[in-house]
Amino acid sequence: MIYYLMGKSASGKDSIYRRILEELPQLRRVILYTTRPKRSGETDGVEYRFIDDAEFFRLKEAGRLIEYREYNTVHGIWRYATVDDGQTEPDRYDYLMIGTLESYAAARKYFGSDKLCPVYVTVDDGERLIRAIRREQSQEKPQYAEMCRRFLADEEDFSAENLAKNGIDREFRNDVLEDCIEEIRELIAGGRNV
Repeated sequence: MIYYLMGKSASGKDSIYRRILEELPQLRRVILYTTRPKRSGETDGVEYRFIDDAEFFRLKEAGRLIEYREYNTVHGIWRYATVDDGQTEPDRYDYLMIGTLESYAAARKYFGSDKLCPVYVTVDDGERLIRAIRREQSQEKPQYAEMCRRFLADEEDFSAENLAKNGIDREFRNDVLEDCIEEIRELIAGGRNV
């Protein structure tokens, strides 16, 4: 089973992802590929596999992309992808993946809906904005314009219509991190329960 963690930017996905992996070591992780620059504190092969555009297109041409997204940011086009590189065997192991609603839909199509369990994390928009600003302030070169673009794009991407179209009818509120993580742990302990 692939537990697919998703939510709007600054909803706490990265923190939840790290904690769930620490607390449930039986879950395997799938490292996404990206062409965006590394943020302060990120390590290649840990948060993402950082590649350039040439490598992205080589993988695409070879038919190895399970899903990919391209974002026209204020800094140019950033690409993200899940690559068929031998990381994923959902019939043998349980995984925790992180991505967007769009990437979830593509992964569900690739692996089959019976292999994926959506974990949609939400938080109040005001709190999300505060978190996003704090995160950018901690960066060596804050990218506030990109932060704003992502914040606004998420409203459309995670619309009620798009959630329903992808069979997502449950959300995990991240008002209190510990409570949210506990609820997700219970979901995973219950197996294929969504």
